Amino acid sequence: MTVGGSDLTRDALASARVVVAGLGVSGRAARDVLAGLGAHVTTVDDRAADADTDVTGFLAHGALGSTDVVVVSPGWPPTHPLLVAARAGGVPVWSEVELAWRLRVDRAAGGGPAPWLAVTGTNGKTTTVEMLASVLRAAGRRTAAVGNVGTPVVLAATDPDLDVLAVELSSFQLHHTTSMAAQAAAVLNVAADHLDWHGSLDAYAEDKGRVFTGVEVACVYNAADPTTEHLVREADVQDGAVAVGFTLGAPGVGQVGLVDDVLVDRGFTALRHTHAGELATVADLAHLSGGAGASGLAPHVVQNALAAGALALAHGVPPEAVRDGLRAYQPGAHRIATVADADGVRWVDDSKATNAHAAAAALAAFGPGSVVWIAGGLAKGATFDALVAARADRLHAVVLIGVDAGPLADALARHAPDVPVVRVDPGDTGSVMTRAVTEAARLAAARAASADGTTVLLAPASASMDQFASYAARGEAFAAEVRARHPRG
Repeated sequence: MTVGGSDLTRDALASARVVVAGLGVSGRAARDVLAGLGAHVTTVDDRAADADTDVTGFLAHGALGSTDVVVVSPGWPPTHPLLVAARAGGVPVWSEVELAWRLRVDRAAGGGPAPWLAVTGTNGKTTTVEMLASVLRAAGRRTAAVGNVGTPVVLAATDPDLDVLAVELSSFQLHHTTSMAAQAAAVLNVAADHLDWHGSLDAYAEDKGRVFTGVEVACVYNAADPTTEHLVREADVQDGAVAVGFTLGAPGVGQVGLVDDVLVDRGFTALRHTHAGELATVADLAHLSGGAGASGLAPHVVQNALAAGALALAHGVPPEAVRDGLRAYQPGAHRIATVADADGVRWVDDSKATNAHAAAAALAAFGPGSVVWIAGGLAKGATFDALVAARADRLHAVVLIGVDAGPLADALARHAPDVPVVRVDPGDTGSVMTRAVTEAARLAAARAASADGTTVLLAPASASMDQFASYAARGEAFAAEVRARHPRG
């Protein structure tokens, strides 16, 4: 007999009939963990050769009628025929994150399952989660950065040797997550993204806000983003949970923020009504400026550090661990990374800026009129007027790549008509980055001869899948072309 989703405890799952829809990284992890429990697992995927069946075959055989739960990969939208059929038949649909929450094991050290510190937002998730993990390690916690950052949550949640999890969650993962109750959670920002998947900005924001449901200790939000504050106000949290905002200004009571060049806490310190506790300094983050020093640190990096610090404090780490963890943190590739600095031009790879909000943050780190911007790719239905209007003053010239560059070109024509724009013909995908770097070098050389501080910035504001396997492959192609020109950096 098929049982309801709320009845599927760890013990019940050991004999349940589970469909794993999608065999990406998280789907394969879910399959393996469920099979290890003894569940009856059927894998469904149209492209994976090792799947048990494809979608058409599965639906044609009416197998949903004997299914207890569907565990879906994050790339499958709610409108997918299998998920529509599951909901119509009363079959629960879970994310791999929901499965992980229900399969948590007690810590070997005692005290029940490892608590989760969860992070979502349109941009900055990975950096914040990795900063958080570094802070937790500095405090002596056994931890891992998991979820959307790479390692599936279901593997970490079933590892008894971890003390606490730093969990990055996308809106896709949160959409099908209902029972998770994090110890503390943060929404970093909300801007238009993935609207083709969610259907509207309101629906996207609502899914982001799910991260706050059931929070035990603290909901961390961006004091400069009214949407994140609204999500906190609407959240159904546990008694005693507090809201803690992060700000680049001097913090009020219940916030963490910046006083001069010091990151301070007035959200958790016992003296918050009269004093601010020091967490770190901007100098402790100078290694994250891509070689530009503390003065060149992008504002969003400081915001990410404040959010990570707040989550760590909610877990109970001492303030000095925040400082030590931020000092020790090393960023991943393709995030404001200086590839070369030669002939008066700095070449910066921020290929992970896959939407307008991320690209705007990257451009903000550079001086007026100083940037030759390489942008474009797969727009995913996004518009770029707000981005270009806000950052036109940073632009010296633009090189457009990608098969879907029209929306960016239109925004530039409307809001930056005096900025030179070169469109790289998308016809020859294999040479697109060679041609883009060649054009960028020509445009940058003209400015570098007459002005200081010229930067070529790859911050595409678009997804990569039109011409590259991933944002990482796009960034690597950029770096390879730049290093071929400047082998000594």
